[in-house]
Amino acid sequence: MNGGETVVPSKVPHTEERRPVTVVLGTQWGDEGKGKVVDMLATKADVCCRCQGGNNAGHSVHVDGAEYAFHLLPSGIVNPDCVAVIGNGVVVHLPQMFHELETNEKNGLCDMKDRLVISDRCHIVFDFHQQMDGLQESGRGQKSIGTTKKGIGPAYSSKATRNGLRICDLMGDFAHFSEKFRNLVDQYRTIFPDLEVDVAAELAKYKELRERVRPLVRETVSYLHKFLEAGDKMILVEGAQSTILDIDFGLYPYVTSSNCSIGGVCTGLGIPPHVIGDVVGVVKAYLTRVGAGGFPTELDDEMGKLLLDRGHEYGVTTGRPRRCGWLDLIMLSYSNMINGFTGLAVTKLDILDVFDEVKVGVAYHLDGEKVETFPASDDDLKRLEVEYLTLPGWKTNTEDVRKWEDLPKNAQRYIEVIRDKLKVPVRWIGVGKDRNSMIEIP
Repeated sequence: MNGGETVVPSKVPHTEERRPVTVVLGTQWGDEGKGKVVDMLATKADVCCRCQGGNNAGHSVHVDGAEYAFHLLPSGIVNPDCVAVIGNGVVVHLPQMFHELETNEKNGLCDMKDRLVISDRCHIVFDFHQQMDGLQESGRGQKSIGTTKKGIGPAYSSKATRNGLRICDLMGDFAHFSEKFRNLVDQYRTIFPDLEVDVAAELAKYKELRERVRPLVRETVSYLHKFLEAGDKMILVEGAQSTILDIDFGLYPYVTSSNCSIGGVCTGLGIPPHVIGDVVGVVKAYLTRVGAGGFPTELDDEMGKLLLDRGHEYGVTTGRPRRCGWLDLIMLSYSNMINGFTGLAVTKLDILDVFDEVKVGVAYHLDGEKVETFPASDDDLKRLEVEYLTLPGWKTNTEDVRKWEDLPKNAQRYIEVIRDKLKVPVRWIGVGKDRNSMIEIP
């Protein structure tokens, strides 16, 4: 106030700022085909990053008839001109990482170690974390949450309770690392007396592993900021798991142990929000999930089995068959609220080619009342009744289609329903496994 008058601050002039970071995120329960979208976008990227999760992820990439499987490595490493960064938010099982490198090298991917950078702030997943994961899951009985038993949850627990070990600890004084390791094992043995750890053998293994990993380790916050400041570089961030598996926003407790929505990008890499430009939401044309918990649009019938078989819906990491059902637009709208997608990539549309009609869930009802968004409680999710929109199928093979105008009209209508509900443009449509099996919409 100034002499009784309100002083209105002058507007700060808006300047267009370059936003060099593109983020690819899952919108559902994972397994949407993010790896294929990342692989496509990585052809133009200078850096491809993982920001959260561990080797519980599973991405398959098909290029020129060859198939590559990624669990911990950023799948953008397929691009020989792309640097791959494992950010501080990722938990790393070093033996699995080296196994993954060696396996993909045998399949024809070369020079990956020369293009791989690992944050010194990453927490380490030990074998005993994996043991604990199995013991915890078996102790849940019929209430198991469907963990991959890769030790990811226990490793994040160690991180949260501030007794975990990081890559920088391994790079430092090994006597100090060994002391911390013994203390950590002792702490967990008080909780799990049956935990079997050969401490001497594990320390000998990690003494060797630290020399193998040392050339790959960097302080990645400043490393990435050099790319941000260069002015002509593109950084691609590959989200693992998916929004409905997010530790905060997912269907708790049937979630992963990290933030796999947009917030995890900043905290898992050390980059500011204003450098993020495109946020691509990957949507499978139908819905799948693994493990227990509610699934309102699930098809527990022959149509569900048809989706399973046609879509080859088995986990890359676990081999488990996935539960299948119709697309859930209420779930997608919830994911969009959290992540603010600028564009969508709809994958595996071709799997629906044989259906006479297809359905999409457009509303939830609970106890006779409409539910506006995806519920927090699994108990509520199990009780929901779904209102469907039924659309005619297209009964045409779309695997060779490469242009929007060549898609059957009913397939176009299906895509338009997704676009109109979310009010987000669909920019790509996947109609097959290979990199080139993608329709780009101008």
